[in-house]
Amino acid sequence: MPQYQPSKETSKLDAFLGLDNKALLKVAEKLELKVMIEEMESSTGIDDVPAVFICPISLEPMQEPVTLSTGQTYERSNIVKWFSLGHRTCPITMQELWDDDDGGNSLTPNNTLSHLILTWFSHKYIAMKKKLEDVQGRVSELLDTLKKVKGQARVRALKELHKLVESHVEARKSVLENNGVALVSSLLGPFTSHAVGSEAIGIIVNFDLSSELKRDLVNPAKVSLLVDIMNEGTIETKMNCAKLIQILLMEGKNDIQNYEIVSSLSLLVGLLRLIRDKKHPNGVLIGLKLLKSICSSYESVRSSVVSIGTIPQLIELLPNWNNECLEIALYVLDLLSTIPEGILALKQCPKIVPNVVKLLMRVSENCTQFALSILLAIYKIAPEECASQAVEAGLAPKLLLVIQSGCNPVLKQMSSEFLKMCSLNYSANILISKCMLTTTIQ
Repeated sequence: MPQYQPSKETSKLDAFLGLDNKALLKVAEKLELKVMIEEMESSTGIDDVPAVFICPISLEPMQEPVTLSTGQTYERSNIVKWFSLGHRTCPITMQELWDDDDGGNSLTPNNTLSHLILTWFSHKYIAMKKKLEDVQGRVSELLDTLKKVKGQARVRALKELHKLVESHVEARKSVLENNGVALVSSLLGPFTSHAVGSEAIGIIVNFDLSSELKRDLVNPAKVSLLVDIMNEGTIETKMNCAKLIQILLMEGKNDIQNYEIVSSLSLLVGLLRLIRDKKHPNGVLIGLKLLKSICSSYESVRSSVVSIGTIPQLIELLPNWNNECLEIALYVLDLLSTIPEGILALKQCPKIVPNVVKLLMRVSENCTQFALSILLAIYKIAPEECASQAVEAGLAPKLLLVIQSGCNPVLKQMSSEFLKMCSLNYSANILISKCMLTTTIQ
């Protein structure tokens, strides 16, 4: 039976690992390989795993390597599963195996490779632990520094802390243990520079905030700073500001302070700029989610949202968005169509009716319902014009599809009613011809 012979790559590994290092080997003996791999994957991830350590079946590091008569090595559990599925070949070479191979009797433990794998991962694990200890220590130092310094020194400390918090789970744990979120939040105020504010907000959004901390952040001075930064910062800063505002709104939908936040025209304008940024789809989605929260929770703010030109800009951007953004945008437009200013703004958009008709039965059931609701709102103020444009754009066959599909009853009822209203402007023969139905179906 062929045994595993160390290749040039594994010989280099021996040299790299320093297998004479007794201390390292002692650590390796005490640690379970599975535990080490799980900890590293959850903390920092594992990069540059040597190819000889990877099981060809699962493409994951091997923990119990075994060798077949073909000389190929696999993770024991994976090759046993391969045999249990009825295969009688080596997965790589596809050679037929000896009778006793497929029963698992000739799965030879590859002790040499197992030793190398354990030692390599032990080395990586120890390095990771040391790095995490260094990260935790550095976080503590930075938090102490923030209590003492001002100006550019404070900005530098916040920048470094921001990077650590975004990159390391352990850094976030250390910030929480040292009450660092409250400390960073305390740096925000009426006289805070945008450089300090941007970094502080970037740190805060990485944590679940307590109710007490949320109440502190809705302080008018801090909200004013937040809105200013959202209008003037980088795209990353704008996204962080939108995320933080979303978090604060979740604390209390009817709170007076929250109403003052969302009714700020400066905030709404900044939010619309974020949504219009075609170069950053993630920012668009974050902005749309916040706009959805504002419009659904604060009805009195909808007129302000319409007044800054939100409706024509959303309509213009609809063709550029993915399905998730499209559904949120249609939901917002549907909400805005419930107020007179919103309906009027919708009607004034060029080609609004045919463009909305195109969205029926294209994305999702929700999108179809929102689009149909928007069309009904326009129909109420311009029935003949809306019906004519909608039917010419192919509305009738789409409504028939909705009625005959497995959609929810509310959507079917809306489709039926709209079809009846449109039929008032056409003779039966013309409407049927517009539905593009065969003679039999007619």
